[in-house]
Amino acid sequence: MDKIAVLIPCYNEAQTVGKVIADARAALPEAVIYVYNNNSSDDTEKIAREAGAVVRNEYKQGKGNVIRRMFREIDAECYLMIDGDDTYDLETAREMTDLVLKHNADMVVGDRLSSTYFTENKRPFHNFGNSLMRWSINSLFKSDIRDIMTGYRALSFELVKTFPVFSKGFEIETELTIHAVNYNMQVENVITRYRDRPQGSISKLNTFSDGFKVIRKMIVLYKNYRPFNFFGFFALILLLAALILMIPIIIEFFETGLVPRFPTLIASGFIAVAGLQSMFTGFMLSVINSKDLKDFEYRFTRVHDHKKSIMRKDGESENNFTGDR
Repeated sequence: MDKIAVLIPCYNEAQTVGKVIADARAALPEAVIYVYNNNSSDDTEKIAREAGAVVRNEYKQGKGNVIRRMFREIDAECYLMIDGDDTYDLETAREMTDLVLKHNADMVVGDRLSSTYFTENKRPFHNFGNSLMRWSINSLFKSDIRDIMTGYRALSFELVKTFPVFSKGFEIETELTIHAVNYNMQVENVITRYRDRPQGSISKLNTFSDGFKVIRKMIVLYKNYRPFNFFGFFALILLLAALILMIPIIIEFFETGLVPRFPTLIASGFIAVAGLQSMFTGFMLSVINSKDLKDFEYRFTRVHDHKKSIMRKDGESENNFTGDR
């Protein structure tokens, strides 16, 4: 098991990946640096090998697919995940990894938004999208994550090995953040400097199509992790609509003894039934979600014990090797 593994997912980052590897080695000389090449058509793989990184390939396109492969194949006490586009300052790498290794943090977020992001980033819709996602997730999940979409994070072994990756693309950061918040993991924020891509380096993130995927992922995860709140909201809307339609009919019935608007009455009845169904769906799914939270604690403990077992075996192997010498 590595002490620190630096994970760099790359797709056509020949212009910058060499510098990112050099910066990572300078900041964390003891770390093993992994570059996962995702079908690059330029010299990303060649440059990464020449720079001394361990280079592997993920042939299924998409950042989420790359992260899934990384998390599956690499065992480390601490993972430092960073993009290969040279937009993050690795001066904070030691602080972030120490929070995982020495202070029990499960995820440390490299916070660009509290630093230079809004002055360096020249894409206004990206700026708006980052702010919107930060406000939305912190409001919905009652958290305090300063930068939801950052690709610069330090992660614990326990988080990585209990994180089911379903996202295929750039939604991965949103999924990772909400996973940590939902399961009450220790999350820290470290302010880090951000710089825009160098001239000639092109972002792979499409502002609108990927932005809608991220928003959709947030809504789906909110439904899965907070089912009572999600379905309860629709139940409230439907029941209020049914009540608004029904009140004039009830008033008229008490005044005249007649119900002249049967279609409206029937429609309001069906709307009320739909509202009740939504409410009971939220109740049932919240019970299932509570069981999932309990099961996760069991899985989390087992992963932690597995980590200690691997570390113990590594220590014994190292002692045997020293004795042989």
